[in-house]
Amino acid sequence: MAKVDESRVLSLILGGGKGTRLYPLTKERAKPAVSFGGKYRIVDIPLSNCINSGFKKIYLLTQFNSASLHLHIANSYNFDRFSNGFVEILAAEQTLEHEGWYQGTADSVRKNFVHFKSQNPTHYIILSGDQLYRMDLRMFLDEHIASGADVTIATTAVNRRDASGFGIMKIDDKKRITEFMEKPAPDKNIDDWRIPAESRDPLLPKEKEYLASMGIYIFNAKTMEELLDNDKTDFGKEIIPMAIKTKKVNSYIYDGYWEDIGTIRSFYEATLDLTNVEPKFNFFDEKSPIYTHMRNLPPCKMNQATLTASLTSDGCVITDSMITNSVIGVRSIIESGTVLKGVITMGADFYESEEDKEANQKGGIPNIGIGKHCAITKTIIDKNARIGDNCSINVSGKKYEDGDHGNFYVADGIIVIRKNAVIPAGTII
Repeated sequence: MAKVDESRVLSLILGGGKGTRLYPLTKERAKPAVSFGGKYRIVDIPLSNCINSGFKKIYLLTQFNSASLHLHIANSYNFDRFSNGFVEILAAEQTLEHEGWYQGTADSVRKNFVHFKSQNPTHYIILSGDQLYRMDLRMFLDEHIASGADVTIATTAVNRRDASGFGIMKIDDKKRITEFMEKPAPDKNIDDWRIPAESRDPLLPKEKEYLASMGIYIFNAKTMEELLDNDKTDFGKEIIPMAIKTKKVNSYIYDGYWEDIGTIRSFYEATLDLTNVEPKFNFFDEKSPIYTHMRNLPPCKMNQATLTASLTSDGCVITDSMITNSVIGVRSIIESGTVLKGVITMGADFYESEEDKEANQKGGIPNIGIGKHCAITKTIIDKNARIGDNCSINVSGKKYEDGDHGNFYVADGIIVIRKNAVIPAGTII
C-alpha cells in the first residue's frame, strides 16, 4: 500500500448550524466553542484526534456566533513554522461567486473549495464539531486506501431501538455500503440490514446488529469535487445516498466509545460520566492527549472541602463545601456551606478584584461564582454566573416546563443558569 503524504490530507471540521438543540449554551457561542469537561471546549476533541493522528492541516467551517471560537482557536492552536500545520477557521463569507450563508454541510465545503484546492489535497476527512470520541484517523485512512473505495463512512453498531435515530447503512461481506436508510421508523422491518457475520466484530454486544453513520467521512479529493458539482446542500441526506449509487462507498466500523453531544441532556450526561471511576471517555491518556488553551492559571485551591466523584479545573477556589458527581470549571469560586450534586459549572473568564467585590456588595450584586450556603442539584451553570448566598436550585421538587424562564432555562428536567446571569441571594428555583 502506497504511503500517504500527510501534508496532502485536509481535515474539515463542520461547526454546525445555530445549535438550537444545545440552547442556551449556544446563545452566544458556536456549538464547538461550548465548554466541556471543566477546562476544554467541544471542538478540542476532533482537533486533538486530527493532531494525534498526524493530520495537521485543519479547517474549521462555521458561521454562527463564531467570535468565542475564533478566540479559543487563536489562543490554543499555534503550530511551529517547521510543521506546515495550521488550524484555520473558515466562516461564511460573501464573494463574487456566492453571497449567502452556508445552506448545509455539503454547501459549506463546496463554497470553500477555492481555499482547499491551493493545498493540492489527495483526501478530505470530514469531521463533526460536536461529537465525543477518540479515533485514530490514520487507521481510518489506511483502511480507506486499502479498500480502494472512493468514499469511506465511519459507522458504529447500534441496537434496533437506537437505529431509528440514525442514518442506517447496509453493507455486504466486504464492507461495501449497498444501501442507506434515514432514520427507519421503529415499526419498520429492517432485519435484512443486520451486519453480515463476515464483517462483525465478535466482541460487539449481540443486540448491536445495525450500522449507524457517525457523520465522519473520508473522500478521495477528485471524488469529493465531482460529488459536489451540483446544488445539493447536505452530506447525510443527499451526497452520501447519491455516492452509494454511483461510487464505491465502504464502511469503517468503529468499535470505540462515540457520543453525539448535540442536546442539553446528552451534553449533561456525557459530562457527568467523566466523574465515574472508569469513564467512557478518558482524558487521562498521555499518548493521545486532548489539547486546549494553556491558561497558566494557579492550581485549584481547597479551603476545606469534601469532594466525591468530581473533577475540578485550574484556578478554582473552593471553601468548606460538599461536591458530589460534579464537574467544576476554570476559575470557579464556591463559598462555604454550599452543597453541589450533579452540577456542571463552566467557571469564569476572569477573577474579580477586591474593588470589584466591594462595588458588588454596595450594589447588592453577588460576586461571580456560587455564594454561601447554597444547595444546587442537576444544574448546568454557564460562565460568569453570579449566584448569591442561600440560593436553592432544583432541590425544592418544583417542576418546570422545558423552555425559557428568564435567568434560567430548562431542558429535560435539567436547569441551565445562563451565561452572565445574576441570581439574587435567597432565590429558590
